[in-house]
Amino acid sequence: MLQVRGLSVNYGAVCALEGADIEVHAGEIVAMIGPNGAGKSTALRAIAGILPHCDGRIAAGEVTFDGRVINTMPPHKLIRLGLSLVPENRHVFSSMTVLENLEMGACTSRDKQANREALNRVLALFPRLAERKRQRAGTLSTGEQQMLAMGRGLMVSPKLMLVDEPTVGLSPNFVDVVFDTLVAINKAGTSILLVEQNARLALEISHRSYVFEIGKIALSGESRALSEDPRIKKSTSARRTRREFPFARRDPSVGVRAAKRRFPVSCLQSDAVVRGPRPQVFHS
Repeated sequence: MLQVRGLSVNYGAVCALEGADIEVHAGEIVAMIGPNGAGKSTALRAIAGILPHCDGRIAAGEVTFDGRVINTMPPHKLIRLGLSLVPENRHVFSSMTVLENLEMGACTSRDKQANREALNRVLALFPRLAERKRQRAGTLSTGEQQMLAMGRGLMVSPKLMLVDEPTVGLSPNFVDVVFDTLVAINKAGTSILLVEQNARLALEISHRSYVFEIGKIALSGESRALSEDPRIKKSTSARRTRREFPFARRDPSVGVRAAKRRFPVSCLQSDAVVRGPRPQVFHS
């Protein structure tokens, strides 16, 4: 389904990711885990086609989806191919209702019947959104906003859903809900490429995983086998923070974290780019 070969990504003169090879097969959940600044979200941006909106570029390599090279394909065309993105930090349209946010997820589709069916499926998957569909998204809890972001990503009935850090800022109860929902989405037929800091839970629900160190992939394989790797087990033990990976190279010459700044937000579902320190929605 998805093949990434030799992917290298630059932000200006800084190489944030080098020589990454990633595959996602139909029906899989594939996790990308590792420390902050290792290149996981960069890889996801490259696949989603939003690097130009983040001042980044693919320096080398090839990304193919269903046999088509998509390196330079714009986000709205990727959506039509069956690729959707659930961005980090949710980025819901706070001044719009839950229903309007979901409808934005299907704004590239002109098939009204398919859109209605997709909406019904999303509301059935997230009953809490159905209860609050007339409520402004900005008044939802963080966990409910994550549900909304995931629901928006499902509105195009994607073949592959890219999910970036879905549990950031969530309470433990909502973390469990998010992971259970990802499993349900996958069982319904959608493949998932997941970026997640909670390595233990990501390994539990995924079929295969890629472990990133600073700027490249250090380990890959079946998640069950990786979960038994001593380095992974050490990093996920109760005595250590979930964000620590003992084999992550701390090379000051890399300088990825120092070079990265807070990039503009991109909403793949609407192909809109909202710039500024506090994202706003502008209505025509």
